[in-house]
Amino acid sequence: MYLIQILLPLLDNDGKPFPPHEYERVRDELTELYGGITTYVRSPAKGLWKESSSMTIHDDIVIYEVMVGQLDRDWWRAYREKLASLFRQEVLIVRVSEVSLL
Repeated sequence: MYLIQILLPLLDNDGKPFPPHEYERVRDELTELYGGITTYVRSPAKGLWKESSSMTIHDDIVIYEVMVGQLDRDWWRAYREKLASLFRQEVLIVRVSEVSLL
């Protein structure tokens, strides 16, 4: 089994919030395709990374998680590209972990 995590920004590069319906559309698409989703939206996560030795960038994000039995890397790669375009991101993180249920 695989856990897919999608990190979506709350604001565009100009600091303008994305409309709620964009997140709802992603939530509904993934729920329809995979039968369920976990969303972490009430308390945005904080992302920090070094752009250079003197510049730190931060981002407020929400996290969507989906569990899948089979991993279709091509589909997820295309979906990541779609989301990057929708949320106007140069890079949008979609990551996968193999998990075992206890």
